[in-house]
Amino acid sequence: MDKYTERPDAEAPKQLTGTTKASKPDKDKTPRKMTIYEYEQKYTRRQNARGARLLLWMGASLVGVLLFVCLFFLTMRVYEINEYAGYGVGAACVVLFICVFVVPLVKILKTGAFVTNVNAYTAKEAQRHNKKLRHEISEKIIDLTSKVDGVGWYDAEVVGRLAIALKVGDEEKLKSCLTELYQGSVKRSAKDLIFRSSLKCAAYSALSQTAKVDTALVVFLNLQLIKDIVFLYGFRPSDARLARIVGRVLQNALIAYGLGGMNIGHSVVQTMGSAVKGIPILGNAIAAIVDSSVQGLANGTLTTVIGYQTIRYLTTEYRLQNILDGIDVSESQEELQQACGELEQELRNKKRTTKATAV
Repeated sequence: MDKYTERPDAEAPKQLTGTTKASKPDKDKTPRKMTIYEYEQKYTRRQNARGARLLLWMGASLVGVLLFVCLFFLTMRVYEINEYAGYGVGAACVVLFICVFVVPLVKILKTGAFVTNVNAYTAKEAQRHNKKLRHEISEKIIDLTSKVDGVGWYDAEVVGRLAIALKVGDEEKLKSCLTELYQGSVKRSAKDLIFRSSLKCAAYSALSQTAKVDTALVVFLNLQLIKDIVFLYGFRPSDARLARIVGRVLQNALIAYGLGGMNIGHSVVQTMGSAVKGIPILGNAIAAIVDSSVQGLANGTLTTVIGYQTIRYLTTEYRLQNILDGIDVSESQEELQQACGELEQELRNKKRTTKATAV
C-alpha cells in the first residue's frame, strides 16, 4: 500500500488530477509562420527575368528552325521524284508546321504561370497574381468537368467541393481541393498522357526509318505532350523552367536525328559474323528491326523524360506558391518600417551625443 492510500487527505501528484501544465494548450508550440525574408533566403534565386524570356525564345526558335529544315528536305526529296507531288507535300508541310509547332507553342506561352521567385518588395503583388490564377484554374477545371462528358481527368467529388469553395470564397478550402486534385487524379491523368505519347513516339519512330522524319515526330510529340500537361494542370512553368524544357526538346530532336544516321542495326549484324553471312536478306531484315527498335525505344524514353520533367516543375511551382500564400507579407513590411525607425532613432541619439561631447 502506497502513502497516498494510507493518507486520503494527502495531496495527489498533479499528473493524476488532470490539471498539469502539459494538459493546457501551449501557445509557444504553435507553428510559426515563415517570414518573407526566410522564404527569400530559402527559395528565391537570383534570376534575370528578361534573360530567361530571351533564352526561352531562342530555344523555341532553334526548335522551329530544326523542324522547318527537316520538313524542307522532306519536301525537296519528294519534289525530286515528282514536281507536283513536291508542291503538294510542301503545302502540307507548311500547314503541319503551323499546327504542330506554332499553335502548341502559342498555347503554352499564353497559359498563366505562378510567380514564386520573389522578394520582400514583390511578394504582395505575386500573392495577388497567384490568387487570381488559382481562381482561373478552378473555374476551368469546374467548367471542363461539367461540360465535357467522360473526360475523366479530374475527380468529380473533389471538383464538386472545389466549386463550393470557389462560390463561397473559402480560399483555404479552394487550395486544399486543388492540392488534392494535383496529388491524385491530375497526376494519374498526366502519367497516362506521358505513357500514351511515349508509346506513339516509339511506334512512329520504328516505322519511319528516316532521320528527318524521326526528328519532326519527336518535336511534334514532345510539344504536344507539354501542351496537354499544361492544359491539364491549368498553368505552365515559369519562363526559366520552361526554357529548360524547350532546351530538352531541342536536345531530344538532335539525338533523334543522330540516331537515324547511325545504322545501329547494320553494326550489330556485322558483329554476328558468319551466322548471317550467307543470308543477306535475313541480315538486312535483322538490321532494320534492330535499328527501328533502338530508335523507337530511345525516342520514347526521351519523350517520357520530357513529360516527367514538366510535371516536376509544375508540382514544384504549385508547392512554392502555396508556401508564399501562407506568408504574412504586411507583417514583414511593418518589421521593416520598425527596423528603419529604430535605425533613425539611434542615429539621432548618436548625433545628440556627439554635440554634447563637442560642447
